[in-house]
Amino acid sequence: MSVSANTRSATPSPASAPLPKPRFPKVPFWAQILAGLVLGVLLGWLARSQDLAWLVTTLEKVGGTFVGLLKLAVAPLVFFAILVSITNLRKVNNAARLASRTLLWFMITSLIAVAIGIVIGLVSNPGAGTGLTAKDGAKPENTGSWIDFLTGIVPTDVITPFTELNVLQIVFMAAVAGVAALQLGDRAKPVLAVSESVLELLQKALWWVIRLAPLGTVGLIGRAIATYGWDLLGQYATLTVDIYVGCAIVLFGVYPLLLATVAKANPLHFFKGAWPAIQLGFVSRSSVGTMPLTQKVTERLGVPKEYASFAVPFGATTKMDGCAAIYPAIAAIFVAQIFGIQLGVGDYLLIAFVSVVGSAATAGLTGATVMLTLTLSTLGLPMEGVGLLLAIDPILDMMRTATNVAGQVVAPVIVAARENILDRDKYNSVASAPLDEPEPRQAVAVPA
Repeated sequence: MSVSANTRSATPSPASAPLPKPRFPKVPFWAQILAGLVLGVLLGWLARSQDLAWLVTTLEKVGGTFVGLLKLAVAPLVFFAILVSITNLRKVNNAARLASRTLLWFMITSLIAVAIGIVIGLVSNPGAGTGLTAKDGAKPENTGSWIDFLTGIVPTDVITPFTELNVLQIVFMAAVAGVAALQLGDRAKPVLAVSESVLELLQKALWWVIRLAPLGTVGLIGRAIATYGWDLLGQYATLTVDIYVGCAIVLFGVYPLLLATVAKANPLHFFKGAWPAIQLGFVSRSSVGTMPLTQKVTERLGVPKEYASFAVPFGATTKMDGCAAIYPAIAAIFVAQIFGIQLGVGDYLLIAFVSVVGSAATAGLTGATVMLTLTLSTLGLPMEGVGLLLAIDPILDMMRTATNVAGQVVAPVIVAARENILDRDKYNSVASAPLDEPEPRQAVAVPA
């Protein structure tokens, strides 16, 4: 009797059992971004239609804070990412061959992109019928020329590039430090260990910023709509369509074709794996800010970690099919038509040359003004043309950066496939997994 009583007392009654905790469904990151995009458009339209200055200010602060947080990590992130990526090549067989093939495919895809941009500009005449004149333009505060570009690569001191965020000079210093570390061998191991730890720390912090992208989307998109509205698109309708169509042809036409024919890889798997990075690039308008996610999706697609850790940072600072190929080609034609200047075959060849050689001038940051001024100065076109494009630039930059990021993933996949180091099983089974934190860096043996 006592035993049964003890048994009954030990068994909790249904009334005393703990209630299960409610579980809320996890919203995918792409859905969060999409929701932010829609909400930003609605709030921007509301702020403009109702003339709500406080809402415009709020959207500007939210978007500006997000971009500011991204830029905060840019200088040290680029330095340590390039330094570590160069030193990581010592762990990869045929490192020189991989580096040269990566650069070659960067150039090939840039040439294809700039050719598409020139053809679209010639067919559509983006400067015709806009109502804009040469008087509407204004010289930019900062311009670029080949002399500035070449002499500006080498910094005069080690502090200014970081304070003024001159990414090209930071890349130069990081490359020199990386090559020097390779030459020193074992004596540089303590420095490399610290550098890898600092890079991990920066990526961890930047990952937290990336998680704020849905909020940043609300502010950035909302501010663009509230500030410029839809009226501005009327004057720049052809130019805007040209940029978006050109980028879409490269993103959804050229890249899949290269993947299918050159890499012998299914393009659908590529987009399934790379889409989170492409999406974040569209919102953030920063290739460098997207770099940790770009590297993650590249590795997820089967590219060896040690090679991806070189190719992605290298691409994030030099591989700009949207900003440095499609955009300057169409923009140069647009400016020439506004100012009534006829371009010849030689000018179009110069555009292609600038796009391939000068793409590092874009430096992975938001906007492509330096690259545009470099193109205009090379062609002898008026710098006032830059002022015509500044108002519409944020809207154009979203699609340009998304294309940049996609190209920064495509090239390593193609090279890895051609060199037989691509993990085909991993590529073919890739899933658009939810956004999570980057995995710890681990050495991966890469076959010859």
